[in-house]
Amino acid sequence: MRIQFNIKNLRAILILLALFTGCSNKDMVNEYDKPALYWYNQIVKEIASSNLDRADNYYISLRSEHSRSPLLPTATMLLAQAHMEDQAYIMSDYYLDEYLKKYAKGTKIEQAKFLKIKAAFLGIKDINKEQRLMLNTLANVDKFVKRYPHSIYLPVVDTIKVRLHMAQYMLNENIANLYKRLGKEKAAKFYKEKNAHSPLNMADIKVPEVSFLESIFN
Repeated sequence: MRIQFNIKNLRAILILLALFTGCSNKDMVNEYDKPALYWYNQIVKEIASSNLDRADNYYISLRSEHSRSPLLPTATMLLAQAHMEDQAYIMSDYYLDEYLKKYAKGTKIEQAKFLKIKAAFLGIKDINKEQRLMLNTLANVDKFVKRYPHSIYLPVVDTIKVRLHMAQYMLNENIANLYKRLGKEKAAKFYKEKNAHSPLNMADIKVPEVSFLESIFN
């Protein structure tokens, strides 16, 4: 548990460093001692202009100078969604974690957890290299379905689950076939048996022209 805790903290620290150092000089915010509404309006303005680096910096000012402001929850969620639209899924996940940890209540918790699943799913670009992320996302999907069986987000979550199972099934098939060609029958059998426990079978899957992980949100 200690290792996981430290890794999570390190990830948060690296993201915060990116917020401070990842922008150009023109995106630096040199203002200070402003009302919370000023910082919030600047965040909204920069999001509308698609300047998320500068919006991130205004967010730092808002959070630093007005840590108890009622505007912070909305600003945090706005930036989470803006970064997701910008395909910056790690940054989106960072803001969603902040939102869940500090601000989310009631149905807002459900919404934020759904968005974390969406960000993780959209962040999977190569199933061969991101198997751990796929498995973690599937685990979070199962937790979400169990916790919110009547969620308005359930149709999308179920679609994500099926797409991930399809991708996992085809990945296991490809690995098994590769081992078989190499004459490693034991390894090939291992991956075939993995698919024997899948909720899908090959008859359920039609190999698409595009990835299983694409087109859900288009």
